[in-house]
This record gives sequence, C-alpha cells and structure tokens, in this order.
Amino acid sequence: GAIGYCGMPAELYVSRIAPHRWEEPPISGTCGSGTVFFTGCSLRCVFCQNRDISRTRLGTPLTEEALAHRLLALADSGVHNINLVTPGQWRPWIIAALDIARAEGLRLPIVCNTGGYETVESVEAWRGSIDIWLADLKYVSSSLSAELSAAPDYFAQAKPAIEAMMAQAGHPVFDSEGI
Repeated sequence: GAIGYCGMPAELYVSRIAPHRWEEPPISGTCGSGTVFFTGCSLRCVFCQNRDISRTRLGTPLTEEALAHRLLALADSGVHNINLVTPGQWRPWIIAALDIARAEGLRLPIVCNTGGYETVESVEAWRGSIDIWLADLKYVSSSLSAELSAAPDYFAQAKPAIEAMMAQAGHPVFDSEGI
C-alpha cells in the first residue's frame, strides 16, 4: 500500500494507449507509434507537458495480461512500434506483458521513451525487451536539474545510463527518408 517517489502504488497504471503520430518522425513514421503513456514519474520537471499523467493517478490499473492484449490491439492497428513512455517504475509488469504479447504474436520493435533519469542497472534489466531507446538528456548542470526537476544528480545518473542504452541498442540508423 506504500506510495513510491513516482507518486504511484505498486500496481500498474496506464494513462493512455493509442496510436500517436506526433513523436519524433523516425519513431512515428507514416502510421504512428503505438504509444503507452504510463502514470507517474520520478522527475518533477516544471515544464512537463504530461503533468496530469506524471503527477496524478490519472490512469487505469491494468494487469500484465490486459496490457499484453492492449499491445496486441495496437499492433493490429498498423502502428510502426510500441512506444513505452516513462515506463521505468513499471518495468517488471511491462516485461511480463511483453513476454505474453510476444508469445501471442507481437513482432513490433519496442521503444523505451524515457527522460534519461535511469540507472545502469535498470537499463540492463530491460535487456532483451527494448529495441530502441528514445532518451531525453535534459541537463548537464546539477543546479538546473535540481531547480527544474528536483534531481540534482540527474546528469550523474543519466550519462552512464544513456551510454548503457547505446551499448545495448547501438547508434541510430536512419533510412534515406529519415524514418
């Protein structure tokens, strides 16, 4: 029953699951990204565009099985990938859902869309589940990250985590059309 720093209980909450055409063009492509917006966040960014999702319990609790079936429905809608937005605190549930969905035929690439505030251990725990890392590097300055996101250790955490993401997935490769 305890509430984590992300503001959420130990139960998977999802705010929105739908095709999303407004991600970075290489992710959205021509048919959109199958985006899953998870509720809660461990950053407190004053500029957050998803404040209602990241700071409140705006969302629906889902089981791993329910999430797996929603991922399969997204895939059936014709999206290019499954895009997990701010999934870090939900990793065990998501990996279980991905295992179920893959066993039932999910073959799309999985995108981890993160604010970059991860640990190397967390990145390693995703190994085999994530195909594309889409990480924002928000700050180098610890004073700015403390002031604007309540995370004075942001760069100290994000830099090695993003390096681990690159080691896992490699450098980005774009086709001639940028998608």
